[in-house]
Amino acid sequence: MPEGPSIVILKELVAPFAGKEIIAVEGDAKIDQERLENQAVKSFESWGKHFLISLEGFTIRIHFLLFGSYLINERKASKPKLSLFFKEGEINFYACAIKVLEGDINSHYDWSGDVMNEKWDSKKAKKKLKEIPNKMICDALLEQEIFSGVGNIIKNEVLYRVRVHPKSLVGKIPSRKMTEIIEEAQKYSFDFLNWKKKNELKKHWLAHTKKTCLRCNLPIIKEYTGVKKRRSFYCENCQKFYE
Repeated sequence: MPEGPSIVILKELVAPFAGKEIIAVEGDAKIDQERLENQAVKSFESWGKHFLISLEGFTIRIHFLLFGSYLINERKASKPKLSLFFKEGEINFYACAIKVLEGDINSHYDWSGDVMNEKWDSKKAKKKLKEIPNKMICDALLEQEIFSGVGNIIKNEVLYRVRVHPKSLVGKIPSRKMTEIIEEAQKYSFDFLNWKKKNELKKHWLAHTKKTCLRCNLPIIKEYTGVKKRRSFYCENCQKFYE
Protein backbone atom coordinates (compact mmCIF):
# COMPACT_ATOMS: atom_id res chain seq x y z
CA MET A 1 0.00 0.00 0.00
CA PRO A 2 1.52 3.36 -0.98
CA GLU A 3 2.19 5.63 1.98
CA GLY A 4 1.66 9.39 2.02
CA PRO A 5 5.03 10.36 0.48
CA SER A 6 4.36 8.15 -2.56
CA ILE A 7 1.06 9.95 -3.18
CA VAL A 8 2.85 13.30 -2.95
CA ILE A 9 5.24 12.09 -5.66
CA LEU A 10 2.26 11.15 -7.86
CA LYS A 11 0.77 14.61 -7.31
CA GLU A 12 4.03 16.19 -8.47
CA LEU A 13 4.29 13.93 -11.53
CA VAL A 14 0.80 14.78 -12.83
CA ALA A 15 1.10 18.52 -12.12
CA PRO A 16 1.48 19.32 -15.87
CA PHE A 17 -2.12 18.13 -16.39
CA ALA A 18 -3.55 20.64 -13.88
CA GLY A 19 -5.83 23.10 -15.65
CA LYS A 20 -6.07 20.82 -18.69
CA GLU A 21 -9.32 19.46 -20.12
CA ILE A 22 -10.19 15.77 -19.90
CA ILE A 23 -11.13 14.85 -23.48
CA ALA A 24 -12.01 11.18 -22.91
CA VAL A 25 -12.49 8.67 -20.07
CA GLU A 26 -12.29 4.86 -19.99
CA GLY A 27 -12.11 2.07 -17.42
CA ASP A 28 -14.05 -0.24 -15.12
CA ALA A 29 -14.68 2.31 -12.37
CA LYS A 30 -18.32 2.34 -11.27
CA ILE A 31 -18.76 6.10 -11.60
CA ASP A 32 -20.46 8.39 -14.11
CA GLN A 33 -17.52 8.62 -16.48
CA GLU A 34 -19.28 10.95 -18.92
CA ARG A 35 -19.45 13.54 -16.14
CA LEU A 36 -15.66 13.83 -16.27
CA GLU A 37 -15.44 14.47 -20.00
CA ASN A 38 -14.78 18.06 -21.10
CA GLN A 39 -14.00 19.00 -17.51
CA ALA A 40 -10.83 20.92 -16.74
CA VAL A 41 -8.83 19.63 -13.76
CA LYS A 42 -8.88 22.36 -11.12
CA SER A 43 -6.09 20.79 -9.09
CA PHE A 44 -4.49 17.57 -7.93
CA GLU A 45 -4.32 17.11 -4.16
CA SER A 46 -3.28 14.46 -1.68
CA TRP A 47 -4.56 13.65 1.80
CA GLY A 48 -2.53 10.90 3.32
CA LYS A 49 -2.99 7.84 1.13
CA HIS A 50 -5.78 9.44 -0.93
CA PHE A 51 -5.04 10.92 -4.35
CA LEU A 52 -7.58 13.60 -5.27
CA ILE A 53 -8.54 15.00 -8.65
CA SER A 54 -10.51 18.20 -8.07
CA LEU A 55 -13.04 19.15 -10.76
CA GLU A 56 -15.86 21.71 -10.89
CA GLY A 57 -18.35 20.74 -8.17
CA PHE A 58 -16.84 17.37 -7.24
CA THR A 59 -13.63 15.43 -6.64
CA ILE A 60 -12.44 12.00 -7.76
CA ARG A 61 -10.86 10.15 -4.83
CA ILE A 62 -8.42 7.36 -5.63
CA HIS A 63 -7.20 4.93 -2.98
CA PHE A 64 -4.55 2.47 -4.15
CA LEU A 65 -5.35 -0.17 -1.50
CA LEU A 66 -2.74 -2.95 -1.30
CA PHE A 67 -1.86 -3.44 -4.96
CA GLY A 68 -2.95 -0.29 -6.78
CA SER A 69 -0.69 1.45 -9.28
CA TYR A 70 -0.61 4.09 -11.98
CA LEU A 71 1.10 4.85 -15.26
CA ILE A 72 1.51 8.22 -16.98
CA ASN A 73 1.56 8.27 -20.79
CA GLU A 74 1.85 4.49 -20.96
CA ARG A 75 -0.32 1.45 -20.18
CA LYS A 76 -0.24 -2.08 -18.83
CA ALA A 77 -1.68 -5.03 -20.71
CA SER A 78 -4.53 -5.25 -18.17
CA LYS A 79 -7.51 -2.92 -18.40
CA PRO A 80 -7.25 0.20 -16.22
CA LYS A 81 -9.72 0.98 -13.47
CA LEU A 82 -9.76 4.52 -14.80
CA SER A 83 -8.01 6.25 -17.69
CA LEU A 84 -8.07 10.01 -18.17
CA PHE A 85 -7.07 11.34 -21.57
CA PHE A 86 -5.80 14.83 -22.28
CA LYS A 87 -4.50 16.41 -25.49
CA GLU A 88 -1.05 16.28 -23.91
CA GLY A 89 -1.16 12.69 -22.63
CA GLU A 90 -2.97 10.28 -20.31
CA ILE A 91 -3.09 8.99 -16.73
CA ASN A 92 -4.01 5.35 -16.05
CA PHE A 93 -4.99 3.90 -12.66
CA TYR A 94 -5.04 0.18 -11.83
CA ALA A 95 -6.39 -2.03 -9.00
CA CYS A 96 -7.60 0.91 -6.93
CA ALA A 97 -10.81 2.12 -5.27
CA ILE A 98 -12.45 5.14 -6.90
CA LYS A 99 -15.15 7.30 -5.41
CA VAL A 100 -16.81 10.61 -6.28
CA LEU A 101 -16.89 13.21 -3.50
CA GLU A 102 -19.55 15.84 -4.07
CA GLY A 103 -19.11 19.55 -3.36
CA ASP A 104 -16.14 21.43 -1.96
CA ILE A 105 -13.17 19.17 -1.27
CA ASN A 106 -12.49 21.05 1.96
CA SER A 107 -15.75 19.74 3.40
CA HIS A 108 -14.43 16.17 3.15
CA TYR A 109 -10.93 16.54 4.61
CA ASP A 110 -9.23 17.89 7.71
CA TRP A 111 -5.91 18.99 6.22
CA SER A 112 -4.43 19.47 9.70
CA GLY A 113 -4.38 15.68 10.06
CA ASP A 114 -2.05 15.11 7.08
CA VAL A 115 1.56 14.89 8.27
CA MET A 116 2.83 16.20 4.91
CA ASN A 117 0.39 19.07 4.53
CA GLU A 118 1.42 22.64 5.36
CA LYS A 119 -1.63 22.80 7.67
CA TRP A 120 -0.46 19.78 9.75
CA ASP A 121 -1.22 20.42 13.43
CA SER A 122 0.95 18.39 15.82
CA LYS A 123 -0.92 19.72 18.86
CA LYS A 124 -4.20 18.41 17.48
CA ALA A 125 -2.55 15.03 16.90
CA LYS A 126 -1.42 14.90 20.51
CA LYS A 127 -4.91 15.82 21.72
CA LYS A 128 -6.42 12.98 19.66
CA LEU A 129 -3.88 10.52 21.08
CA LYS A 130 -4.94 11.41 24.63
CA GLU A 131 -8.43 10.20 23.71
CA ILE A 132 -7.15 6.64 23.01
CA PRO A 133 -4.95 5.80 26.04
CA ASN A 134 -5.52 2.04 25.83
CA LYS A 135 -4.51 1.72 22.18
CA MET A 136 -1.08 0.36 21.27
CA ILE A 137 1.17 2.96 19.69
CA CYS A 138 1.66 0.63 16.69
CA ASP A 139 -2.07 0.98 15.97
CA ALA A 140 -2.27 4.66 16.86
CA LEU A 141 0.41 5.63 14.34
CA LEU A 142 -1.67 3.98 11.60
CA GLU A 143 -4.85 5.89 12.49
CA GLN A 144 -5.36 8.02 9.40
CA GLU A 145 -7.51 10.55 11.22
CA ILE A 146 -4.50 11.30 13.43
CA PHE A 147 -1.50 10.57 11.20
CA SER A 148 -2.85 10.71 7.66
CA GLY A 149 -0.22 9.32 5.30
CA VAL A 150 1.69 7.25 7.85
CA GLY A 151 1.90 3.60 6.86
CA ASN A 152 3.62 0.52 8.19
CA ILE A 153 7.13 1.39 7.01
CA ILE A 154 6.98 4.84 8.60
CA LYS A 155 5.50 3.35 11.78
CA ASN A 156 8.35 0.87 12.20
CA GLU A 157 11.08 3.37 11.41
CA VAL A 158 9.67 6.08 13.68
CA LEU A 159 9.33 3.76 16.69
CA TYR A 160 12.84 2.40 16.22
CA ARG A 161 14.31 5.88 15.95
CA VAL A 162 12.59 7.13 19.12
CA ARG A 163 13.26 3.82 20.94
CA VAL A 164 9.64 2.94 21.77
CA HIS A 165 8.27 -0.62 21.74
CA PRO A 166 5.37 -0.93 19.25
CA LYS A 167 3.07 -2.59 21.81
CA SER A 168 3.43 0.29 24.28
CA LEU A 169 0.10 1.76 25.35
CA VAL A 170 -0.49 5.35 24.27
CA GLY A 171 -1.62 6.41 27.75
CA LYS A 172 1.57 5.05 29.37
CA ILE A 173 4.01 6.86 27.09
CA PRO A 174 5.39 10.03 28.76
CA SER A 175 4.23 13.32 27.25
CA ARG A 176 7.73 14.34 26.17
CA LYS A 177 8.27 11.00 24.45
CA MET A 178 4.88 11.25 22.72
CA THR A 179 5.86 14.67 21.37
CA GLU A 180 9.03 13.07 20.03
CA ILE A 181 7.00 10.36 18.26
CA ILE A 182 4.71 12.96 16.66
CA GLU A 183 7.62 15.09 15.48
CA GLU A 184 9.49 12.10 14.11
CA ALA A 185 6.39 10.90 12.21
CA GLN A 186 6.40 14.14 10.24
CA LYS A 187 10.16 14.33 9.85
CA TYR A 188 10.52 10.76 8.66
CA SER A 189 7.67 11.21 6.16
CA PHE A 190 9.64 13.97 4.43
CA ASP A 191 12.84 11.93 4.62
CA PHE A 192 10.89 9.06 3.01
CA LEU A 193 9.80 11.42 0.24
CA ASN A 194 13.33 12.60 -0.51
CA TRP A 195 14.83 9.11 -0.40
CA LYS A 196 12.11 7.65 -2.61
CA LYS A 197 12.68 10.36 -5.21
CA LYS A 198 16.34 9.32 -5.26
CA ASN A 199 15.34 5.63 -5.45
CA GLU A 200 17.27 4.89 -2.27
CA LEU A 201 14.54 4.47 0.36
CA LYS A 202 15.35 0.89 1.40
CA LYS A 203 19.01 1.58 2.10
CA HIS A 204 17.95 4.01 4.83
CA TRP A 205 15.73 1.52 6.68
CA LEU A 206 17.03 0.86 10.18
CA ALA A 207 14.37 -1.57 11.41
CA HIS A 208 11.79 -2.37 8.74
CA THR A 209 12.47 -5.93 7.43
CA LYS A 210 15.86 -5.97 9.21
CA LYS A 211 17.26 -8.96 11.09
CA THR A 212 19.69 -7.32 13.52
CA CYS A 213 19.51 -4.20 15.66
CA LEU A 214 22.14 -1.70 14.54
CA ARG A 215 22.46 -0.34 18.08
CA CYS A 216 22.55 -3.55 20.11
CA ASN A 217 23.68 -6.19 17.63
CA LEU A 218 20.77 -8.31 18.84
CA PRO A 219 17.99 -9.93 16.77
CA ILE A 220 15.22 -7.70 15.46
CA ILE A 221 11.84 -9.19 16.37
CA LYS A 222 9.24 -9.55 13.62
CA GLU A 223 5.69 -9.73 14.99
CA TYR A 224 2.16 -8.98 13.83
CA THR A 225 1.11 -6.50 16.49
CA GLY A 226 -1.97 -4.63 17.63
CA VAL A 227 -5.58 -4.85 16.56
CA LYS A 228 -4.53 -4.14 12.99
CA LYS A 229 -2.12 -7.14 12.98
CA ARG A 230 0.45 -5.33 10.84
CA ARG A 231 4.10 -6.34 10.75
CA SER A 232 6.27 -4.73 13.40
CA PHE A 233 10.06 -4.93 13.45
CA TYR A 234 11.61 -3.94 16.76
CA CYS A 235 14.41 -4.53 19.26
CA GLU A 236 13.32 -5.72 22.69
CA ASN A 237 16.53 -4.35 24.23
CA CYS A 238 16.57 -0.70 23.17
CA GLN A 239 12.91 0.03 22.44
CA LYS A 240 11.26 0.69 25.77
CA PHE A 241 7.97 -1.05 26.54
CA TYR A 242 5.53 1.33 28.24
CA GLU A 243 2.79 -0.88 29.71
